[in-house]
Amino acid sequence: MTRDIDIALLRAFVAVVETGSVTSAARLLNRTQAAVSLQIKRLEDLLGLTLFEREHRKLTLMPTGEQLLAGARRMLCLNDDVWSTMTTPAFEGEVRIGVPNDIVLPFMPPVLKSFDQAWPRVQVTLICDSSPVLLKKVNGGDVDLTLTTEQHGAPQAEQLLQDKLVWVGAVNGEAHLRTPLPVSLGSSRCAFRPPMVEAMTKAGLAWRTVCENHYLEPQAATAMADLAVMTMLISTVPDNLAILCGKAGLPPLPSFFINMYLPPGGANEIASELARHIRYELHARHPTLRIIKSNAA
Repeated sequence: MTRDIDIALLRAFVAVVETGSVTSAARLLNRTQAAVSLQIKRLEDLLGLTLFEREHRKLTLMPTGEQLLAGARRMLCLNDDVWSTMTTPAFEGEVRIGVPNDIVLPFMPPVLKSFDQAWPRVQVTLICDSSPVLLKKVNGGDVDLTLTTEQHGAPQAEQLLQDKLVWVGAVNGEAHLRTPLPVSLGSSRCAFRPPMVEAMTKAGLAWRTVCENHYLEPQAATAMADLAVMTMLISTVPDNLAILCGKAGLPPLPSFFINMYLPPGGANEIASELARHIRYELHARHPTLRIIKSNAA
């Protein structure tokens, strides 16, 4: 006999897989942890299968869960496409968003995915540059909204997250032990460069430049090769780099804000909707970095 699968159960299952825990999935779905746990149990009971291995409150996807995941995602996409077609206004056109190079990969994929699912007829143009350049672009009307990484926020900025700037280097590397300290720096426009140089100067560290580049990839390549150390926001450090806080006398670094700016005259409807997706996804997926009181309502 054919049975129907409740889409809400599949949505809970995919959310747990993508966020890594029931707690994070509950935040993303705006439900209680108990409710999401119950949905996972109901799905397992319906299928007569165990989807996760549970050990010390940690969930690991079992082969049965891996088998379900691709189909569950397809069903959710089809459900969301039908719902969007039948119930949403016909937003279409283009929205231009600025994002600094250092946070585009760690933070933007879930935002872009959810926005595309909600508004498939809207083209998102992603413009990556340094925060000062992006601020000029949003004030000049060249982008419809922008994110920035800054040590402080302006009155017109909405402070979304606060993150710590840290030293990073190769896993089990030795670059941080060398004298003078080999460092990879961003260009003169990079927001992380001034506090990095200031911290080394105040600590009396002798240092030399290995790489100086506007883009993150060349800097990261030298760090992965154990040729230099660099700085990153702690939530953006990939698994193939190690955090070096407190090692070899490396000086402490300040925190940074991830801010969002809309144009001085206000955002259009599509940009406002994208801003809503950014706010929701960043707060749901990075709750420990969230700023409870922001400058914008």
